[in-house]
Amino acid sequence: MAELSTNDRNALPDTAFGLPDKRTYPMPDAAHARNAKARAAEEFNKGILSLAERTQIDQKADQILAR
Repeated sequence: MAELSTNDRNALPDTAFGLPDKRTYPMPDAAHARNAKARAAEEFNKGILSLAERTQIDQKADQILAR
């Protein structure tokens, strides 16, 4: 997975994020979508993310991975 530079991340539209209101979990491609699902699962298990947030991230990632 290629890292996103700050400029590249800032250039992404809100719709490219798993949590667009927070602009977290960027998913410009399938590799980032897979990573977002993994990180969301970890943070959910640690109690950092709510079930609704994890579901939102997973649904966005699934849309990208289905392409």
